[in-house]
Amino acid sequence: MPTIDSSSSDSQGNRRNLTGAHVFAQALKRHGVEVIFGQSIPSALFLVAPEYGIRQIGYRTENAGAAMADAYARVSHKVPVVTAQNGPAATLLVPGLAEALKASIPIVAIVQDVHREQTDKNAFQELDHLELFKGSAKWIKRVSEASRIDDYIDMAFTAAASGRPGPAVLIAPIDLFSEVPKGEGSARIASLGTFPLDRTVANPDRIAEAADLLANAKAPLVIAGGGIHISDAADELAALQELASLPVATTAMGKGSTDEGHPLSMGVVGYFMGTRGRARHLRPMVEDADVILLIGNRTNQNGTDSWSLYPKSARYIHLDVDGGEVGRNYEALRLVGDAKLTLRALSEALGARDLTARRNARPAVERQISAGREASEADMRRTLKLDATPVRPERLMLDLDSVLTPETITVADASYSSIWVANYLRSRKPGMRFVTPRGLAGLGWGLPYALGAKVARPDAPVFCLVGDGGFAHVWSELETARRMGLNVVVTVLNNQILGYQKHAEKVLFGQYSDVCDFQAVDHAAIARACGCEGVRIETPDAFLPALRQALAANRTTVLDVITDQRAYPPVTAFEANERLSY
Repeated sequence: MPTIDSSSSDSQGNRRNLTGAHVFAQALKRHGVEVIFGQSIPSALFLVAPEYGIRQIGYRTENAGAAMADAYARVSHKVPVVTAQNGPAATLLVPGLAEALKASIPIVAIVQDVHREQTDKNAFQELDHLELFKGSAKWIKRVSEASRIDDYIDMAFTAAASGRPGPAVLIAPIDLFSEVPKGEGSARIASLGTFPLDRTVANPDRIAEAADLLANAKAPLVIAGGGIHISDAADELAALQELASLPVATTAMGKGSTDEGHPLSMGVVGYFMGTRGRARHLRPMVEDADVILLIGNRTNQNGTDSWSLYPKSARYIHLDVDGGEVGRNYEALRLVGDAKLTLRALSEALGARDLTARRNARPAVERQISAGREASEADMRRTLKLDATPVRPERLMLDLDSVLTPETITVADASYSSIWVANYLRSRKPGMRFVTPRGLAGLGWGLPYALGAKVARPDAPVFCLVGDGGFAHVWSELETARRMGLNVVVTVLNNQILGYQKHAEKVLFGQYSDVCDFQAVDHAAIARACGCEGVRIETPDAFLPALRQALAANRTTVLDVITDQRAYPPVTAFEANERLSY
């Protein structure tokens, strides 16, 4: 990479004849930014970025770029930057930022605006961006003076990474990038590009009360959400689990918080605990719990099976960095703070208490979890023909699970893909990454998530599961994968239907709308047309060899698998519904 000319700035950060674009790039470098997800706007910024060691990841569509930034943040714990032009390009950032807002993922979006002298004159693609992003970002500001660029960049990173993380949007007029700032600027030196930016511990008195509740509980349970990953608190959760002999379940976003092979790990609980659900036979452990510790858990509809799973009679302890989430749906003892530090403090408090009862109860709890796992495996063998054609997605997941390593990053699109991954794959270690769009759960996130994850961890194998419906949103990013050298493995569940929609309509109405059915598409041919590898798979025995070869290859590979359109995950609302036997 070219180096910065030392004559352009001195050791105090004072700038000499630098344009606003240089000031932007210099500020981003100070915050540890190494890549920017952007197409070609702001051009002035991208032209100088290489001087500061910043690489451009050029997406094809802005909605995919926002998703790439989201996954990059989840995997790297660095605050990513995504850019867009004013107007229609900016509007395409909204879905990705909205997902990040609901999932508490920090992103800094820099949106180029029209020239300051043309504001409110109906300039080309002019739009009120401050209003546009109100529902999809936690912070939105417009910088209007080149001398304030550093100030506003710092505000954006602070807003994105502090408290409950989320997207921050900075609007910057196009002429600001070419203007030479007046004066010396603020000479800021802070680096704010990782998260959580500030860690706080919950009230010590409430931590002590929580320790008493857990130590004296007869049937305690921990349900960990995505906040564990955001806080990087998986090791602290594992220590608490072992110390106090606590059974731990997770939400779909919390998957990977624990080693799911641990005898006290229950797996994912929520709305897919129907037949063949891995936690189906462990539902009584949730329903009969007398003390439940919720960690970074939004207690949302899917995670609670429409608020029917968690018992009304239990005492709740709710740990979250956002006090507004604590007690939202289940009145709870409030532990407002960072999960990592507060779990550490909770373990210290529990270590000072008599945990004999917890240790004595552990063998029975482990037996119950083991029996539940065995019963689920028996359900699988009893109810499925895993060698059937068209291929069953469950068979693919079992084959994939056999080759996963603790370093594998598994990404899924929304809808059924997220459920297949969350239910059938096993986390091998605390903190293993399964990246799924569960904030808003929009289709089309899978492939760009995989690319963002690969940018964050270029040495890790990245596997992506998508349906044919969601994949159609982002085929174009296969070219991005090839151009940027981001080698991932994509498996398309090609059943020629919009699966969740068709099945839900049949359950709810006894019929379905015509648009749920697709014409046949050869996704392997699309991959080859984009210069990637494409393999079409029609029999179950062909998948595992192709998967192994794809994981070993040094190029992006699409495995287009013809799957049974009647296959659906263990969604409790679909349980034993005759309308799905078609």
